[in-house]
Amino acid sequence: MRIFYGVQATGNGHITRARVMAPALKAAGFDVTYMFTGRPWDHLFEMEAFGDYMWRKGLTFSTKAGRVSYLKTSIHNDMIRFVRDVRSLDLSHYDLIITDFEPVTAWAAKLQKREVLGIGHQYAFGYPIPKTGDDIIARNVLKYFAPADLGLGLHWHHFEQPILPPIIETPPEPDAVIGHKILVYLPFEDIREIVALLDPLRDYEFHVYSPTTSRDRPEHIHIKQLSRAGFQQDLQDCSSVICNAGFELASEALQMGKKLLVKPLRAQMEQLSNALGLEQTQLGAVMPELDRASVAHWLKHGHAVRVVYPNVASHIVDWLKRGDRHIDHAWIRSVWDEVRYDYGTPPERQADAA
Repeated sequence: MRIFYGVQATGNGHITRARVMAPALKAAGFDVTYMFTGRPWDHLFEMEAFGDYMWRKGLTFSTKAGRVSYLKTSIHNDMIRFVRDVRSLDLSHYDLIITDFEPVTAWAAKLQKREVLGIGHQYAFGYPIPKTGDDIIARNVLKYFAPADLGLGLHWHHFEQPILPPIIETPPEPDAVIGHKILVYLPFEDIREIVALLDPLRDYEFHVYSPTTSRDRPEHIHIKQLSRAGFQQDLQDCSSVICNAGFELASEALQMGKKLLVKPLRAQMEQLSNALGLEQTQLGAVMPELDRASVAHWLKHGHAVRVVYPNVASHIVDWLKRGDRHIDHAWIRSVWDEVRYDYGTPPERQADAA
């Protein structure tokens, strides 16, 4: 079977999910062509898993001061080029079209009257799950940005709906976890504000991944350029994670049993709803704004939850091999039956390497 797989590359989460799907699809014998949009070609990195992949400019969301700016989004997106890319993408040679919230693929399939399968967190919002911050713009973005005929939605909890657990790698157990090491990934926030936030908290070592740098920083704040290998290493042995309320990194943190604090992107319905979902399930803590008191309280009193998710990628590939494009509730329940929640104390093997 030949598959065309479009991936929204604005954030790293969609690419991370595709990295997990790629070897599972390859092992099953599927011939997959990947296309990435929403990020400049030269900003993509460590893409070897996708072979000779395609790229288009696509559409992306612009942010300012930690919130989505619909005005900047409308100005910066080249709609004429987007329409041209949609019309020129030929999907006639493929047996299955998949989109991970990628709009060129979704709309090209719609134009060519081809059925498209959506796989991703956004498709969970088609069901009555925890939601907040939604308005007519947010609802229309979720509905029309990358429409799919059938959506396999993903979330941290099923909320009694036919959605699947996250698609993430099963990480190896670290030799030890460093109790005072905190991983920080807030790419939509001003790096100077992040440094000011963390500056007085000198009992901890903060490893901050950022697309920009800052010359003025204290010794306990380490600012690093984006690197998948380096990021994964720091995620492995840190005790806690501070990040925006995106889906994929929080999923990895939960899988590893990291203490989690999220700061949702303002005016972004998905992240605001993710934060609400974390609070309702008691899987993580939330700070609506960058707030030092909230961070300090969480560092001292927050607790980690570990959620062991199954190999969801292999479950989806088996479902694709069966060829029945129907979401069976019994199948969904069987996948969730493999999930294990640990709301207790962090693993005994955690150790403070101070």
